[in-house]
Amino acid sequence: MPRRRLGLIDKLFQRRALAGWAQAARSAAATELSVLRGQRQRARQLRQKLDELTYVADSRLALPHIGSNAFAKPGGTDWSWRPQLWRGPLASKGMASVPSKTMLGSEVTIFHDCRISELTLRQLRNTREEDLAPFGLRMDVFRFDGSFLSLVLDLPNDACIDLKKRHLVRLDAVIEMEKPLEIFARLNIKHGPNTEQIVRELPLHESEVMVEFDLAYTKLNEKRVERMWVDLIFEGPEMNQVTIRDITFCRHPRAEL
Repeated sequence: MPRRRLGLIDKLFQRRALAGWAQAARSAAATELSVLRGQRQRARQLRQKLDELTYVADSRLALPHIGSNAFAKPGGTDWSWRPQLWRGPLASKGMASVPSKTMLGSEVTIFHDCRISELTLRQLRNTREEDLAPFGLRMDVFRFDGSFLSLVLDLPNDACIDLKKRHLVRLDAVIEMEKPLEIFARLNIKHGPNTEQIVRELPLHESEVMVEFDLAYTKLNEKRVERMWVDLIFEGPEMNQVTIRDITFCRHPRAEL
């Protein structure tokens, strides 16, 4: 699509339109109601288009760039991944009273056993200088009458290719909370009829939130690995706001002893 630059006539028209709306705003308190009603309707239509333009411009101009998969990785990394929810915009940016088994994109699913859901989710645009992920996920939990709340991330098929017991699977995250809570990460690996599970508590009190899952301590059948997923389990989430600014995964072979 060719670039469109504002010419002199366009600039003059824009200046006159802006001056006209400024005058209408100053006179609104004394404008006849029939005239004011029409101005309000036109202003709402204009604001809708301006909001659309501003949203797209903010997304394109803000850093980090949409689709970015850049993050630090240990030496020897042979697979790495940032879920799509943290890389690009979702079709639905937010939802309230979220039921269990609701999917956020094609890779992330929320699970809980609340009778009445008072849980809201919203994808937000990361714009801080230190952010590496283009997007984040904000979760607000109000009254919580369930016994569990988890976020399940399905790892892509290439995470299973050539997976060995000598591998370490690493999870890095950037997480903000209104008040302290415990979050556990459980790695699940399905191989044939069996599923290996490794649980780690995220060190939320540390500046770098990172855990590693050592597959040497599993009974993994390397020839039958079918799929992998990670459960993020939130303990005591009631009346809290949790923002996951970023979450990334990678795998690398353990150093030889």
